[in-house]
Amino acid sequence: MTVPDTALTCRPPRVAFAGTPEFAAAALAALLAAGHPVPLVLTQPDRPAGRGLKLLPSPVKALALQHGLALAQPRSLRLDGKYPGDAQAAQVALLAAQADVMVVAAYGLILPQWVLDLPPLGCLNIHASLLPRWRGAAPIHRAVEAGDDRTGITLMQMDAGLDTGDMLLLAQEDVRADDSTGSLHDRLALLGARLVVEGLARLGDGRGLARMPQPTEGVSYAHKISKAEGVIDWTEPAAQIERRLRAFDPFPGASFGLDGEAVKLWRARLRPEVCGKPGEVLRAQGSELTVACGEGGLDLLALQRPGGRRLEVAAFLQSLQGRPALLGRVLGSAGN
Repeated sequence: MTVPDTALTCRPPRVAFAGTPEFAAAALAALLAAGHPVPLVLTQPDRPAGRGLKLLPSPVKALALQHGLALAQPRSLRLDGKYPGDAQAAQVALLAAQADVMVVAAYGLILPQWVLDLPPLGCLNIHASLLPRWRGAAPIHRAVEAGDDRTGITLMQMDAGLDTGDMLLLAQEDVRADDSTGSLHDRLALLGARLVVEGLARLGDGRGLARMPQPTEGVSYAHKISKAEGVIDWTEPAAQIERRLRAFDPFPGASFGLDGEAVKLWRARLRPEVCGKPGEVLRAQGSELTVACGEGGLDLLALQRPGGRRLEVAAFLQSLQGRPALLGRVLGSAGN
């Protein structure tokens, strides 16, 4: 089965776009560069950020304003929800946009059925995994955390389920041994941008897109990341801790307790031959800071004290001068 293309006559589809972070902004930029009319952009309301908690626009909003695009920022799209006025205004704007299709990328709001049914070609989602693996909110984080060696982008026809719609296009991307969520995110954002442009080109020239139901096996869920997950448990295997460091970079970071401070650990190297009490500092000299874990150990390479910046290990150890020696101490959880 193919996505219907009867609404188009060899022209670029008119695209309503819904997205919020940098991942989505890459896709919107690619659609504009490819010449797609974008009569309306939906993005989440401005959020407080930084130490001053100043309201800041999302990356998608900033790009939309740069290009003079019509913009809506509803708090909800549910007509019977907590913000019916926002939803009604968004409905009026979407009807006026007369879009052929809606492209959704990391929008952050649930699309109710009236939105899914509105565009003639439906709603297409750029999802950062190879579905059905890692449905849900944090597919990039979870792929790194799990040690996956491959992930990718799925262009999906949205339905009412959580990332359960038919697949339209797939593109694979290797997960490198040193990938953080940040580095993998940047490659997947570009890959997703290319894939959605390819998909809309197929709709515009009449080729259409084949719809492939997702396999029933291999389903997993990428639950939203919580800050509590970033507390390092030294009883876990070193390999698991190291993956989590990369998965939680840049957010929320991983931390341990030292002299009442929550110290963030951003990068470490596996030392499988190391043996000691979990959390025990086995070496702390020069540019070496080795800590035992439940299985093996880690060389801590990049750390950050509260209010400071990321430091390589030698500079971090120098910042602790005047404190009790680390060698032989057992590191705690964050704040302990």
